[in-house]
Amino acid sequence: MSEYPKLKLPDNPTLFIEQTDKDLATKLDPNFRYAFFKTIAKGGKSLIQSCKDMHLNRVICYKSLLPEFANDPIEQTRLLREARVSAMLQHPNTVPTYELGRDNKGHYYFTMKLVHGYTLREIFDYRERYDLYQLVDIIVQVAQALDCAHSHGVIHRDIKPENILVGPYGEVLLLDWGLAKVWTEQGQSSPMESETSEQAIEDPAMTGHQKLQGTLFYMSPEQIERDPNIDARTDIYSLGIVLYEALTGRTPAQGEHIDEVIQSTMHEEPPKPSEIVKVPPMLEDTVMTCLNKKPDARIQSAAEVIRLLQQNWSLV
Repeated sequence: MSEYPKLKLPDNPTLFIEQTDKDLATKLDPNFRYAFFKTIAKGGKSLIQSCKDMHLNRVICYKSLLPEFANDPIEQTRLLREARVSAMLQHPNTVPTYELGRDNKGHYYFTMKLVHGYTLREIFDYRERYDLYQLVDIIVQVAQALDCAHSHGVIHRDIKPENILVGPYGEVLLLDWGLAKVWTEQGQSSPMESETSEQAIEDPAMTGHQKLQGTLFYMSPEQIERDPNIDARTDIYSLGIVLYEALTGRTPAQGEHIDEVIQSTMHEEPPKPSEIVKVPPMLEDTVMTCLNKKPDARIQSAAEVIRLLQQNWSLV
């Protein structure tokens, strides 16, 4: 199996005792802990920056809401949920969370490990550089993150290539838990699940503060229908879409407009991968079972997906 293409990483300077043993101020001002901010990405609602943690002398990732959403209670709750879910899961395939706090304006932020890598979307864009073993291994590691989350009663609900990061040491990280679904101790959904904005989805690839939460091409039928009884099997469906794309180079649902994508997802059976490219039969069976429109007929757990993908499917 070929190696992952090498990333061009930032210079890694030698550590010196003047850095590691530098005294910490007696009185710490939280407003001066982070410095040297640089924008990494700007989403629809949030801003992701790199910055230097002056206490620990390291560069980290700093996520906050854009100014126009900083006081939006729904987006605040999503940011809090994302930070705490990823922190509480503590899994090798999630990004470690360092700190949750408020800035000098009282707005939420959280910090996490800064990982330089390729998203799975970038890998798919250059799929000729990768073999199938590498792509399946990525999906296995995503499934491991989901297995952990599901065992803690958390559904991700936004599985897509853009939310999967492959790091320079082969680590695979499932990102962005802002749409994660959790329940109250009484088994009820969060009140904000019923909250929607007036903004309709205009782009099937959008994720955000919309009537349909998630990214349309990667949604399960029950997620599109906003089924109140949605469970972890919606993530199995979305993971199946990612696996299908890894095998064929396209998503199972097709369409240029919202209603076409919805119609395709809800009512049309996608072609089998073997009708598009040559694929091992076991992988085809696995992906098509994940994509069953009826949750009861799907593979029922991420652990089962892992078991199937780790078999010797190349010889079956």
